[in-house]
Amino acid sequence: MLSYALETLDIELAEARRMRDRLDGSIVRACRLLLDCRGKVVVSGMGKSGHIGKKIAASLASTGTPAFFVHPAEALHGDLGMIGAQDAVIFISYSGRARELDLILPLLAESAIPLIAITGSGDSPLARAAACVLDVGVEREACPMGLAPTSSAVNTLMMGDALAMSLMRFRGFNAEQFARSHPGGSLGARLLNRVYHLMRSGERLPLIACRGSVMDAMLELSRTGLGLVAVCDERQRVAGVFTDGDLRRWLLKGRTLEDPIIDAMSRPGYVLPAQWRAGAALEALHQRHISAAPVVDEEGRLVGAINLHDLHQAGIG
Repeated sequence: MLSYALETLDIELAEARRMRDRLDGSIVRACRLLLDCRGKVVVSGMGKSGHIGKKIAASLASTGTPAFFVHPAEALHGDLGMIGAQDAVIFISYSGRARELDLILPLLAESAIPLIAITGSGDSPLARAAACVLDVGVEREACPMGLAPTSSAVNTLMMGDALAMSLMRFRGFNAEQFARSHPGGSLGARLLNRVYHLMRSGERLPLIACRGSVMDAMLELSRTGLGLVAVCDERQRVAGVFTDGDLRRWLLKGRTLEDPIIDAMSRPGYVLPAQWRAGAALEALHQRHISAAPVVDEEGRLVGAINLHDLHQAGIG
């Protein structure tokens, strides 16, 4: 069984290398067609090609190229109306001779809709009708009978990825834009949330003035449960921080709760900018081996506080 699996991978890897070696300006032409598209990219294909086409459409859509999948059979029963004059079409067919093409190709040509063919047959009706052909041809399928799309399916998937990633990089599509199309996951939480979205403020903000005492700080620690108190001057700027650990160390030194907080606090204390992404804040806390920090605005004034629990609760971590 292991030898069969290894042979399958060896055949598919070899065919993928052959495709890479013959890759040429055709993919540049395909990228140009899609970059010039003023509408959406419509991906279509039958059978296994259709399954891979759905993935290609999803990859394009999530990386800055609006795209969706249309099943060829459904297209012939009404869904062809989804394709507009400003759109471009990517049709996937290894043979380039899918029966649905007999009806679809003339309609695309009549509307002058650009067509990109992903196929293994350069002399097929699909290839001849296309403005650009991406060759995913193989010498050998990994299927021992040469029937199941295996090597050709891998090549098709890789060609779709190459197309999507080329477009993404050329557009300068960044991580924050990517997160906007993935807002429900941990990636979206890390990149879309800012510190000010998650921080504690108002009555939940642990704060005392510089003239306060260690007792004042201890009471504030107990009241808010954040594990940290921000010590601020008269302009609401953070002069230092006082943590649960600072309190324990202070008492172990034999000092009293009546002592001034300015003698016991850590100066100047690490603060987080309110505009930072939540993911960057999490990394900063981990790097400094601290669990919480005050949050300041652009003028350095205290506006909130946040700890690791707040970030983890928001799905960041």
